[in-house]
Amino acid sequence: MRPGLPVVACDSRLPGAVFSQGEETMSQRPTIPERIEAERVYLRPYRAGDGPWYYAMSQRNRAHLLRYEPDNVVMEAHSAEEAESLVRELAAAWAARTCFFLGAFDRTTDEFVAQIYIGPVDGSLPEFEIGFFAEVDHEGQGYVTEAVQAMLPFLFGHLGAHRVWLHCDDTNLRSRRVAERCGFVLEEHIREDKLNPDGTYSGTLCFGLQKLELAGIARVNTIEAA
Repeated sequence: MRPGLPVVACDSRLPGAVFSQGEETMSQRPTIPERIEAERVYLRPYRAGDGPWYYAMSQRNRAHLLRYEPDNVVMEAHSAEEAESLVRELAAAWAARTCFFLGAFDRTTDEFVAQIYIGPVDGSLPEFEIGFFAEVDHEGQGYVTEAVQAMLPFLFGHLGAHRVWLHCDDTNLRSRRVAERCGFVLEEHIREDKLNPDGTYSGTLCFGLQKLELAGIARVNTIEAA
């Protein structure tokens, strides 16, 4: 995926961001769930007290995230105190419905396995973007795919999305596979729009998923399961 958005990026969309058609704002929509469950993982927003483990996680994942996620909010946690301030900011953003950061946790062990980001792109449609990263020790185990799939009903149902975007580096094969497994359609390939620290260039893949396409995916899955 493309570099995660720092806290200031989602804060800059408020106050007054409109997330749906007409005069209805996100805050006027039905209550959103505080916990979302899938087969192997559950997702929840960050909360006060998460700082110590979030900082430890950030230290483990710095090298892991450097190539594709150098601007992720995780990189801003330079101490347990900073991490606690950060998770409180993310919790406040969730409460204000300006953007949504969630941790994905293994349902059996409660271990953190991934982070999901959801933010507004265009309130007039409305459109959102979803981003993610897998915790380094849990990469390649399908947790991110499961977490993204679990968030799609949240996006199209609770948030009323018309379209959801997913962007990733064109050399990031894991993220591309997540997009494809979740039914996203490749809408654009922007070639060599990034200069990497090692001097190489890479591009951006722009995937999109619309509400009617999600319904189609659900029907196919139902038929296959029958």
